[in-house]
Amino acid sequence: MNSAIFPRGRLLLWGGCLAAAIALPLLFKSGFVVSLLCQMGIMVVFALSYNMLLGQTGLLSFGHAVYYGLGAFVTMHALNIVGKDGGPLTTALLPLVGGLAGMLAGVLLGYVTTKKAGTTFAMISLGIGELVAASALMFPGFFGGEGGVSGNRVVGKENLLGLTWGPQVEMYGLIVAWAFLATVAMFALTQTPLGRMANAVRDNPERAEFVGYDTQRVRFLMVILSGLFAGIAGGLSALNYEIITAETLNAHTSGVVLLMTFVGGIGFFYGPIIGAILITVMQIVIGGLTHAWLLYFGLFFLFMVLMAPGGIASVIAVQRNLWLAGLLGRMLPHYLAVALPVLVLLAGLVGLVELSYALLAGEGVGAGDTATRVMTMEFHLNTPGPWLAALGTTALGLLLTRWIGSRAGVAWNAALATLHGDKA
Repeated sequence: MNSAIFPRGRLLLWGGCLAAAIALPLLFKSGFVVSLLCQMGIMVVFALSYNMLLGQTGLLSFGHAVYYGLGAFVTMHALNIVGKDGGPLTTALLPLVGGLAGMLAGVLLGYVTTKKAGTTFAMISLGIGELVAASALMFPGFFGGEGGVSGNRVVGKENLLGLTWGPQVEMYGLIVAWAFLATVAMFALTQTPLGRMANAVRDNPERAEFVGYDTQRVRFLMVILSGLFAGIAGGLSALNYEIITAETLNAHTSGVVLLMTFVGGIGFFYGPIIGAILITVMQIVIGGLTHAWLLYFGLFFLFMVLMAPGGIASVIAVQRNLWLAGLLGRMLPHYLAVALPVLVLLAGLVGLVELSYALLAGEGVGAGDTATRVMTMEFHLNTPGPWLAALGTTALGLLLTRWIGSRAGVAWNAALATLHGDKA
């Protein structure tokens, strides 16, 4: 393995991440947690494949679900073709079939979409994405209509080292293996001449053309490779859920992966990994606690755009720089001081949102039923107590956040000034 791409320290980091991923099912044996981890692994590959376009090449795509969805459908059909004649080893290799399908879609569609960059590329990708999504209902023979296409990942009578891919924990192991290989491959690509030229095309396409590179060809190759890894993610999704519907191809899927990548941080390789994990948790965990989770997600996304446009990874990078400069210890007390009022403010806001949502939804206002459940607690909407408590908590949290936050802001600006002064 190239020591320039994977030096010893980086190899230790990759090995530690792989060991942690393997150990997680041993620590959390709940079926729900294992299923959540499976979804995280799939979304990590999908988000990293999207960042090959947005973060590395500067291509804002609104139709990346095409490669993910086609990879999933082709994988499902391949699984059904294998049927009883196949075996666990064949099933384990099926995500590669999805990857090849995504790559082929990149070859067919990428040549058209990469003729232009910027807004034009975004609009073309949106149009093609909607076209393919609409075709899913027009060709039920391949896409299965509204019911989708289903299959059984446990095929054949023999097993592979005792594995049949039936239990969810075994499927998690397969997802970890493919996700790790795909992540390493995508990172290695960033260190190649093609990866470097993709960055040059992103930053200054005119200069890239001036030194003799065909910017359209670079964008085209990156779309093809991005489709390959998106198809692998789709293949893993097909094996994990054993059913694929037309919703996999729609704009919602493209929008989710865009948000994952942006929230995590498009300027950092590990940014989409953070975004994929966080958004998956919000979708499944918070979505299981409240019907208003989309509102929370929207507010969180708005907060990230306004306060940290570089994503969570950019915030981590700043903290790393402070730590290397010996300034992080100075900021930790301020972070801890701000954390408490922020938590109070969030508790008040959550209370107001949940009470308002329950009231607008007509919960707890019927005759003889005046109680409603907010998160895991029960409140009466027709009494002023819960509303006053939520308003009071919000006001207290807002005042404390402004008061303590202003002092923390002064310390933060001083630390950044010192950091930038040291760099200068």
